[in-house]
Amino acid sequence: MLGFLTGALLGALLLMLPVSVRDGQSIDILDALFVSTSSICVTGLSTVNIGQTFSAFGQIVLLLLIQFGGLGIVTFTTIVLCLFRRRITLSDRMLIQSAYNLDTLTGLVRMTMRILKVTLILEGIGALCYSFVFIPEYGLAGIWYSIFHAVSAFCNAGIDLLGGNSFCAYADNIIINFTTIYLIIVSGLGFPVYWEVLRVLRPRRGAADGAYSRKMSVHAKIVIWATAFLVLAGTAMTLLFEFDNPQTLGPLGWPGKVMASLFQSVTLRTAGFATIPQEAFRPASCLAYLIFMFIGGSPAGTAGGVKTVTVVLLLASMFANIKGRKDVNVLNRKIADETIRRCVAIVTFSFSVLVILTITLLAVQRSDFLDTIYEMTSAIATVGLSRGLTGALSPAGKLIVSLTMYLGRIGPITLALVFNSHTPADDISYTDGKVIIG
Repeated sequence: MLGFLTGALLGALLLMLPVSVRDGQSIDILDALFVSTSSICVTGLSTVNIGQTFSAFGQIVLLLLIQFGGLGIVTFTTIVLCLFRRRITLSDRMLIQSAYNLDTLTGLVRMTMRILKVTLILEGIGALCYSFVFIPEYGLAGIWYSIFHAVSAFCNAGIDLLGGNSFCAYADNIIINFTTIYLIIVSGLGFPVYWEVLRVLRPRRGAADGAYSRKMSVHAKIVIWATAFLVLAGTAMTLLFEFDNPQTLGPLGWPGKVMASLFQSVTLRTAGFATIPQEAFRPASCLAYLIFMFIGGSPAGTAGGVKTVTVVLLLASMFANIKGRKDVNVLNRKIADETIRRCVAIVTFSFSVLVILTITLLAVQRSDFLDTIYEMTSAIATVGLSRGLTGALSPAGKLIVSLTMYLGRIGPITLALVFNSHTPADDISYTDGKVIIG
């Protein structure tokens, strides 16, 4: 909590420096805090035009905030300690273990450095692909545009330098669309899944015919299947609801409709880039998008939301209850009751925070309900998509949305655990109480 808060405040101070803004431009403290929070929380909402407001120095500050927020406090701190050859203590290793939900303390520092290496490689591939579009269009400045948008896409930040309309000008550009889709999906899977896939695909030493090493874990299987289902479901819903909408998919041919629908489905995984203005979508589509944004990406990655695994386990628990089963089983494996209770806590607390802060924003902003709930869901899930409300926020509204982005990045359940960190001295067990539910 303190790491993200300190980073957001420091970023706001740096963005307010005269060297951070272009000549003739200025930024007040609320806008600086909003943009800094959005960057470090890898959300993408902005009350100012990023490309027109900030100088090269300001854009570098934003890039560092995005990279810092994407890697996470624990990973970033460990990388810095390793680079300065500082000793990694046992408490540091336990933090890393907790952050990535690992079963061992062995090789954690090595794994963290591998995360940095993989991040730089994947972002480099994305920047190279972007350069085929941005360099011909912007000249040498296209190199910086390629790097910035690759980092922003990989970290699911959704912040762009293109004038405030995101990628709407590139709705029919195959390179921009599929490079962004690639960066969003690979980062949203989560770093532990990378190692699972690489381990499975790497042949065993001495094995004939390149035999695969071992099967993937239940976690990796859930992440991959849930991600594929949500992407396809989002694409199908967008095609179904928007295929004849003259403001969205209507003017496009079928290849364009499919590509735009796929991009919209993927960006809902907390990425925040857009090739179609969000205010142009029909209410039915927006309601479906609220669900996809709230779910978000997968654990231990750069995405936000309550996470795919959380939702899958809750659904498995619901079906187990309906069928009268004692245990919750997923892919022929039993899920611990403690894990199910944590899933319930995450979803319940996140939804409660979303409702309370949305009511608060409606009270001070008095804006359209759909625009407001879309903005707030986007903020708490660190998505960054908006139906045009961000630029019209009042000072109080900016603070509320900034708080929502912050809570969404650290996780509302983290906040709850901080205020409930003291365990009771005695573990008291009470007699059963009979209640009626349903």
